[in-house]
Amino acid sequence: MKAVILAAGEGIRLKPITSSIPKPMIPIGDKPLLEHNIFGLKRAGVKEILMIVGYKEDIIKDYFKDGKKRFGINIKYITQKEYLGTANATAYGRDFVKNETFLMMYGDILVDPLLYENIINTFKVIKADGLISLFKVEKLNNYGIISLDSDGFIEKITEKPSPNLNLGNLANAGIYIFNSLIFEAIDKTQISVRNEYEFTDSINILINQLKGRIKGYLIENLYWNDIGLPWQLLDANQYLLDELKSNINGEIDENVIINGQVFIGENTIVKSGSYIEGPCFIGKNCIIGPNAFIRPYTSIQNDCHIGISEIKNSIIFSNTNIPHFNYVGDSIICNDVNLGAGTKIANLRLDNKKIKVRIKNTNIDSNRRKLGAIIGSKVKTGINVSIMCGKKIGESSQIGAHTLVNEDIPPFTLYYHDPDKGIKKKPLK
Repeated sequence: MKAVILAAGEGIRLKPITSSIPKPMIPIGDKPLLEHNIFGLKRAGVKEILMIVGYKEDIIKDYFKDGKKRFGINIKYITQKEYLGTANATAYGRDFVKNETFLMMYGDILVDPLLYENIINTFKVIKADGLISLFKVEKLNNYGIISLDSDGFIEKITEKPSPNLNLGNLANAGIYIFNSLIFEAIDKTQISVRNEYEFTDSINILINQLKGRIKGYLIENLYWNDIGLPWQLLDANQYLLDELKSNINGEIDENVIINGQVFIGENTIVKSGSYIEGPCFIGKNCIIGPNAFIRPYTSIQNDCHIGISEIKNSIIFSNTNIPHFNYVGDSIICNDVNLGAGTKIANLRLDNKKIKVRIKNTNIDSNRRKLGAIIGSKVKTGINVSIMCGKKIGESSQIGAHTLVNEDIPPFTLYYHDPDKGIKKKPLK
């Protein structure tokens, strides 16, 4: 079976993380998000993949190339020229798919790889024109809700319905199997009020006008995460690190304690006095310590320096330095960041309330008691900077010494405390 992966989007809700890399290339554990999916598809028997790319597409292409040598799978690419909705993106796969059945999925989800095998095997034994993976939700007005008939086939999709309509609680999980009839439905799809070709409209056309039959497949007892918000990366990281196996490839000094499942990459040096508690992933060419405390569910990518500091349940991208008396908890720190001595990130409110994060001009409840900061690439902090819970620091910004950060900082901004005038902000561009 062939697969089409939609990987063109910008991932605006994940900024500043996606300011420097496309969403599918965010590193989780030992590889980018998209690579986890490719290995899952390969394991399920997929031999050819078409990636629909767009935003920062060269990063994706340069990493995966044609897929043959590194991944043992054929990968092709096509650029989505205009972002006109999921149906428009799917239509780019028509010539690649031809008249074959194909798997289609969003490139920003993370699932148990067994799910791919399950839905492909299920589709082989049913008589249907498509299959849509489903999951149960609590807040119906955040999703398109899918109604099934008594045989488990889709009757209709209703966008963000009122609970009073009693349409069930099943939402689209973003993994599909279709035959070529879906392209005929897309051809009949009209542009919506959002100026997009909505995939839900195409599915309804396939069912109602073309009399196609689409099976619903409920995901149960398998991991699924659509990673639409920054803190969902921490959930995905925890899931992957729970599957981690210990493998120490670096150099470990005397008086280092390593407990639990810990992976340490080649040419990484762990210096005396350091304590590493798994599950934890540390990449290649890192310097850890002396006297570093690396706590569970920490993922540190390549070429990082973690000195006499404490890191807990965080994702640290490559080429980042956290060297002197720093605390980083429940945070995401992008590449090429340098934290000045004494920089601390708060991750817990004094009142123990859930932490909110500002996403697209709206305060969103993370439903987490503990959440630190989301720091974009190439950020620098001076000494003794304090960053409060749930704050976002835009890429290439600089924070002056002894500054308390209690708001989001835009990209390319010099942000500092003036003893006479309070907080000052200046553009760095």
